[in-house]
Amino acid sequence: MTDSNTTALSPELEKRARRIHAELPEGGLFAEKAWRISPVPFALTKGEVKQLEKLGPILHRYQQACDLIYRRSRKGSLPEWISGYLDQGKPKDLIELGMAGPILEDTPGVIRPDLILTEEGFSATELDSVPGGIGLTAWLGETYSKVADDHRIVGGPQGMIDGFHSLYGDEGADILVSKESSDYRPEMEWLSERLAGDWRVETAESYQRRGRNAYRFFELFDLENVPGGRDAGEAAAIGEIRMTSPFKPWLEEKLWSALFWSHPLRETWRRELRDSNFRLLQKLFPQSWVMDPAEVPHHAVIPGLEIQSFEEMKRFSQTERELVIKLSGYNEKAWGSRSVTIGQDVPQEEWAEVVDGALGAFGETPYVLQRFHGGKLVRHPWLNETTGQLEMMEGRVRLCPYYFISSETGKVNLGGVLATICPSDKKVLHGMSEAILVPCSIEE
Repeated sequence: MTDSNTTALSPELEKRARRIHAELPEGGLFAEKAWRISPVPFALTKGEVKQLEKLGPILHRYQQACDLIYRRSRKGSLPEWISGYLDQGKPKDLIELGMAGPILEDTPGVIRPDLILTEEGFSATELDSVPGGIGLTAWLGETYSKVADDHRIVGGPQGMIDGFHSLYGDEGADILVSKESSDYRPEMEWLSERLAGDWRVETAESYQRRGRNAYRFFELFDLENVPGGRDAGEAAAIGEIRMTSPFKPWLEEKLWSALFWSHPLRETWRRELRDSNFRLLQKLFPQSWVMDPAEVPHHAVIPGLEIQSFEEMKRFSQTERELVIKLSGYNEKAWGSRSVTIGQDVPQEEWAEVVDGALGAFGETPYVLQRFHGGKLVRHPWLNETTGQLEMMEGRVRLCPYYFISSETGKVNLGGVLATICPSDKKVLHGMSEAILVPCSIEE
């Protein structure tokens, strides 16, 4: 525990925290999951909020560029190794579905980057186009706007709801939730009840209805277990319905951050993004590498690491191991931080085993290596239900802004921002029972 400086909870804040807790829907928002409730949101400066608002359209353009680069690689106008990396371990029929004419240029309608708040600014560990937390963040925005009305919540009480609604408008959609994603079903059911129009939460495995738009809340690696979801994806591929996120597994790979840093692709990225956006994303995305065991020529080194083989990393000292190794995607362990290893957190022998495992998996499930950027320390209050006191937790923050692309206007809207404040002894920042989950507000 990193809680410190326990103080008596003021009557006003105690009342506020208990009101927030009382607003929780019956049955909760996640299956068998809880978090620490705070009486106040996490404050961002006006400058930080402006940065986040500006970032949405840039990330949308970035995903469009990723899709174009992949398709050009497959057609031969860019090097074949690009699509070769991205297609590893994926069934051919799934790839062909994503290349179907009606969805050829489709990109995800929801974009959620995971941003670590550092002393220097934001650092993006990944982008998620099938994110959890949409209903939760909508509930937080609505509840804190009402209960903590002395704070201006980013997106306001309706930002997340309006943003999700803009994906299909009043026409609505079936929200297809798989068993593998069932922990998040309660939040999507809560959300669907607040959306104008015809929205329904359905079980992806047994889904049979055709002719209605669909929102995909299942992972493509699980597709063999989700026949109903596959049927919906095939309907989208022939233009019968609209579906987001589209069946494009290459867009869900973390190794795009490595391709972004690839020197041979530098001018392609500049051209597709514009130079100013390219430079902004260079500051956002930590330097990354695909852990490819291919031999490097004797006169060359891996740029940024100054080694000729990833094998050499096994001998790195602890100070040299400010690095993260994680699965790129298309694997049940590639989400929820389950495959993440931070070099400084493990002994050298374990680090060497992780390096060997990552290199050995290449060709089936590629791994990505990233620079590790530690989050800055913050202090935030939370209500200890047992003691009835306000406790200050020292922690590090992961910010998750949710961007929605309107199907009617094509505009990218920031619906809200979820702050996950984890105890300071945790290096991997994600939702956990010891974390404080709050919406973000604009600092006055």
